[in-house]
Amino acid sequence: MKICVLPGDGIGTEIVAQALRVLEAVGGKFGRAFETEEALIGGCAIDAEGVPLPAETVAKCQDSDAVLLGAVGGPKWDAIDPAIRPEKGLLGIRKELGLFANLRPARLFRELADACYLRPDIVARGLDVMVVRELTGGIYFGEPRFDGEKDGERFGCNTMTYYEHEIRRIARVAFEAARKRSGRVCSVDKANVLDVSRVWREIVIDEHKNYADVELSHMYVDNAAMQLVRDPSQFDVVVTGNLFGDILSDEAAAITGSIGMLPSASLGEANPGLYEPIHGSAPDIAGQDKANPLATILSVSMMLRHSFDMAEEADCIENAVVRTLEQGYRTGDIMQEGGKPVGCAAMADAVLSNL
Repeated sequence: MKICVLPGDGIGTEIVAQALRVLEAVGGKFGRAFETEEALIGGCAIDAEGVPLPAETVAKCQDSDAVLLGAVGGPKWDAIDPAIRPEKGLLGIRKELGLFANLRPARLFRELADACYLRPDIVARGLDVMVVRELTGGIYFGEPRFDGEKDGERFGCNTMTYYEHEIRRIARVAFEAARKRSGRVCSVDKANVLDVSRVWREIVIDEHKNYADVELSHMYVDNAAMQLVRDPSQFDVVVTGNLFGDILSDEAAAITGSIGMLPSASLGEANPGLYEPIHGSAPDIAGQDKANPLATILSVSMMLRHSFDMAEEADCIENAVVRTLEQGYRTGDIMQEGGKPVGCAAMADAVLSNL
């Protein structure tokens, strides 16, 4: 299996290096061969090539079976032209690969229950939510988009647009995901205010006719944001548009206690999937062996499961991570009283020993 590796910026190089150690170990354990090739994206690509997404990177990704990404961005590039900021590289590769569905599991590991920001009685009901976010449409890509000046003051304009085929395909991903979980989908929109949301809701309802075994409900985005912190156990799969999904998936991640624990997958129709931790580049701790590699290691698990159909190998990694947490190993972001403090490499060492 051929994997294009995009370490990116900040802690990206550190966490990806540790995840690749785990991938190599799992490959050896199960007799799998993985070929990896690195490419530039984000700030490091700007420094080297003048653009956040070089054509060579796109070609390497398209020629791969899957893509593993670390993180992009940092204050070093905050003042440059917004058109070529590091984040444009991430948006660009998603668009180039046709990755329209972002799957973000927000799971609270039992061993980290004390790190959760919610009340103990809420935590006891469980937190295991899969946010399915539409990734290549909506307000981030809609046209027209511009800023200007009128009547003596500046203004900006962005457009939220969704076409039927975009809504149907993301709804199908959500319904299929629910079939592998608890069989429930909540579609989140703002149909009481937005025309685009009314279209969204009508098409999701129509597509649901093909999934009678899945329960479908609807919720306005403001209520969904509140319900995620009031009682996240009521959710199984949440499907929503790009903007709402960006916000809700980060909220779901944060209430688990640490975004350093959570992976993600971005999938398309037939192109290679892209797998990455949901946290950022954390430039303040880059190069200090302090980063938590578990989200990237779990992203490798998602890659094995979704792109390579290697469920046993994926389970092996996830079980090793759980066992590592049970043994008390903690990086700074998930440190608890009585925990065993370790750095990035040592955390990966512990996972490797548990494989």
